Amino acid sequence: MPDASGATALGGNASRRPSTAVNVRGLAWSDFDDLVESYYHLYEERDTGQPIGITLFADRPSRADEVDWFARLYGRVLSGSTVASVAEADGRAVGICTIAPVGAGPGSEAGHVGELGLLVREGDRGKGVGAALLEHALRAARDRFELVRLSVFANNARAIRLYERFGFGTVGRLPAAIRRGTEYFDELLMVRDLRPSAAKS
Repeated sequence: MPDASGATALGGNASRRPSTAVNVRGLAWSDFDDLVESYYHLYEERDTGQPIGITLFADRPSRADEVDWFARLYGRVLSGSTVASVAEADGRAVGICTIAPVGAGPGSEAGHVGELGLLVREGDRGKGVGAALLEHALRAARDRFELVRLSVFANNARAIRLYERFGFGTVGRLPAAIRRGTEYFDELLMVRDLRPSAAKS
């Protein structure tokens, strides 16, 4: 699973409140299997031609790759450098939102900028899980970041509306940023300013 890719797998009416009982909390080591299963399922969605709005590798990463990814993410969460919010329903992790420092890390000149990534399991999209994750993660990010950025497929209208509802604005467009087979997709860069001065203006 890519680290804080900024890409989004939402679909459905992502702006609603959760229609089922969803608990949003911090990351736990026990979330690994559920989150990797959701991520692996994206490759099946892509291979069947479904319009998923998240950037993937050409080939699905191995389980060992995912263990390495999760261990690094968990370590960064424990150190306080990264925010990771997890949505849980019926005892399973059904989504994750991460905000990680860009550049070389918290000590760099760009360390005050966080990059947001969001993933919601296919069966739980359109139920407001993405909105609940965003609300939780952005609240936690206020103590860590001044700006939060993300990238989103330019044709993912539902996700863009959700991000706009949470205060993100589009600051750029990269043509043909994603190549999926023979198709190209533009990507939007969106930013949310968390500084107190931004809230007053």
